[in-house]
Amino acid sequence: MIELRGLAKSFGANRVLAGIDLDVATGESLVVIGGSGTGKSVLLKCVLGLIEPDAGTIRLDGQDVTHIPRDAFLSRFGMLFQGGALFDSLPVWQNVAFRHLKDRVPRAEARTRAIETLARVGLPARTADLYPAELSGGMQKRAALARAIAADPQVIFFDEPTAGLDPIMAGVINKLIREAVTHLGATAITITHDMTTVRTVADRVGLLHDGLLRWIGPADDLDRSGDPYVEQFIHGRAEGPIAPLR
Repeated sequence: MIELRGLAKSFGANRVLAGIDLDVATGESLVVIGGSGTGKSVLLKCVLGLIEPDAGTIRLDGQDVTHIPRDAFLSRFGMLFQGGALFDSLPVWQNVAFRHLKDRVPRAEARTRAIETLARVGLPARTADLYPAELSGGMQKRAALARAIAADPQVIFFDEPTAGLDPIMAGVINKLIREAVTHLGATAITITHDMTTVRTVADRVGLLHDGLLRWIGPADDLDRSGDPYVEQFIHGRAEGPIAPLR
């Protein structure tokens, strides 16, 4: 579904992506791990077209993304942003139904669809008319997940989906993500520091460091990768090839 070849991006003298080659199969859930500032979010933003890469090609389902009309391209994606990024001025149902409303689906129908999607992430119908500020952090994250899956996207990106959540709510969100991806048959890329997320949602795992994918393999091989970068990261060791940012 997603094919990257030679993807490179720098910001001034700061090389963030140094030639990424990556294939993500249809229906696969890939999790990209790595330290802060290693380019995980930049990778997603390049695929989405929010950042223009300096070099390389991006293909979606075999098509060069530069040849796909922008609206048609973005209509195939769902995105769960770090922090949720709900629109504060809109009630929850309008957040969830944002794409439907943009596509001129009648408001009553869009609201019904939103309530059905909220139910899929465990939120009752009464939350539909609340505003994001009236929700707890965990409920906001569920509402953001509902928005990401509302239009049955072919591809979903999850940016640090459990950031700021307590371990119990993080477990709930991880389970919902896994169920949503499986239910939709969607292709998913998740970026995270949370190893519980990795072990819950990943089919494959890639470790990004110094602009390159240093290791990629099945999630089941993570604990026996034999790779020093992976070993240091998954065990949270201060010593190793990954130097802490200063």
